[in-house]
Amino acid sequence: MLFEDTSVYNIYNAILGARNPKNSWNKSDSIFKGYNGKIENTVIGENDLKLAQSLIKAGSEHRKFMRQIFVCVDITAPLYWWKEFDTYKVGTVANSTSTMHKLADTPITRDCFECGNYILPKTIEFLEGYRKNYNETKDKVWWKKLIVNLPESWLQKRTVTMDYENLLAMCSKGQRRFHKLTEWSKSFIDWARTLPYAQELIFIDEVVN
Repeated sequence: MLFEDTSVYNIYNAILGARNPKNSWNKSDSIFKGYNGKIENTVIGENDLKLAQSLIKAGSEHRKFMRQIFVCVDITAPLYWWKEFDTYKVGTVANSTSTMHKLADTPITRDCFECGNYILPKTIEFLEGYRKNYNETKDKVWWKKLIVNLPESWLQKRTVTMDYENLLAMCSKGQRRFHKLTEWSKSFIDWARTLPYAQELIFIDEVVN
């Protein structure tokens, strides 16, 4: 799996907005310092962090600010992983490269698959043969053979937008943190831990009882 061009934004306004219900903006101690590349550089103050964590613990109806911290990232992952990711429909959007339109454009090699060494050479040979036959004849029978026999380890790139509430759900102990697929328990979790204040907000159960 590959994670590229991660952007995180609106942390400061989300934290400040968490004080709207009690008009307690005067207690806010966070500082907005602009952007470091595509990552918003906000320093969350002690008062604001305490409030944020109490709202997270109080439940989804109270931690609306988490749905206002936005993340965008390009993820290249196998089809079998995307099928599981697609169960998170609410609050996530993904725009993918087109298998339908672009599958026949470039040679099929081991690098086109997650753990390409697990793919039998004959499988790649057959797929590449179908691809070449389609390009030479434009007969859709060959394209159908190619798409029908494509292994689920085929790598697809999608640009994904989501928020910290989505990530809290995905990374919770009961969800993907200890998943038997290392694409979740290792690759995705490791990436999520690199996000600003991931430990304090997304992996809060590790630091707050």
